[in-house]
Amino acid sequence: MPDLGGMLLVVVVLALLFDFTNGWHDSANAIATVVSTRVLSPLTAVVMAGVLNVAGAFMSTAVAKMVGVGIVDPGSVTPVVIAAALSGAILWNVFTLILGLPTSSSHALIGGLVGAAVSHGGWAVVHLKGLRAILEAMFLSPLFGFLIGWVIMVTLSWAFFRVARHVAVLTFSRLQLLSAGFMAYSHGANDAQKVMGIITLALLAGGQLTTADVPTWVIASCALAMGLGTVAGGWRIVRTLGMRIVKLDPVHGFAAETGAAAVLLTTAHFGLPVSTTHTITSSVMGVGAVRRFSAVRWGVSARIFSAWIFTLPGSGLAASLLYLLLSLIG
Repeated sequence: MPDLGGMLLVVVVLALLFDFTNGWHDSANAIATVVSTRVLSPLTAVVMAGVLNVAGAFMSTAVAKMVGVGIVDPGSVTPVVIAAALSGAILWNVFTLILGLPTSSSHALIGGLVGAAVSHGGWAVVHLKGLRAILEAMFLSPLFGFLIGWVIMVTLSWAFFRVARHVAVLTFSRLQLLSAGFMAYSHGANDAQKVMGIITLALLAGGQLTTADVPTWVIASCALAMGLGTVAGGWRIVRTLGMRIVKLDPVHGFAAETGAAAVLLTTAHFGLPVSTTHTITSSVMGVGAVRRFSAVRWGVSARIFSAWIFTLPGSGLAASLLYLLLSLIG
């Protein structure tokens, strides 16, 4: 790890703290369905998810490079901008965690980065083409999560139509161990890389790096921070995602996790930092809608959707105000 200056060190610490809150906030993405279907105990589930989150973080650095250089111009931002962006995202994560809402840490981070950068140098420092591609992927991923979850559930319903219920429950209780692990791995592959990109951006802005290649110590520290946050668990969000949207059996959990993980690994391969929270939540809704449309508790879902809408502007405004405050103090 290089010798970092004062503000740059603060940025790295804030980034790792955000990564911890991300894992804490998003632990439900990997474990809510497997806990709610009683396939695994909560403790076993979070430990498994934490380990696989760490493993997934080492998958690639495509998402990290997109976040590091694809959203804002590294030469036009400062460590103070990035500190404000992270602080705004952390505040939003904590606020929604208290409310038990499965909002997107990805949206919070990108909203915070754009809000702080615009306050610093106007829209000229934002790469609008890269931002547009990221936002399109973020808004399309829940749609694909819903559709793929629905298709998998329909396929399984036809394939196991004549299988005795107790046999199906036993089969999918075992298969859900694989799908939950698949989901946890894909979460690490997507979300941990976003903070790697933020730290890389800070190192570029601070003159510590000359290319967008992510240093090994950044990968390792982000993976560990997210893994520890996942083990801490966000139990209020686990209850919302795993129990309040739709009643889940092991087959539903398997279908939802498999559909969401397939979307996340695909987007990670192409370097698109999408929302794991939105994708798995939509996949759960798609799976529940197969049983009957009314099986999904749309009142709870509407509350979640409203929080999604306000995440980008909310975290952006918080980061913008924090940047102005930090600038005054500095």
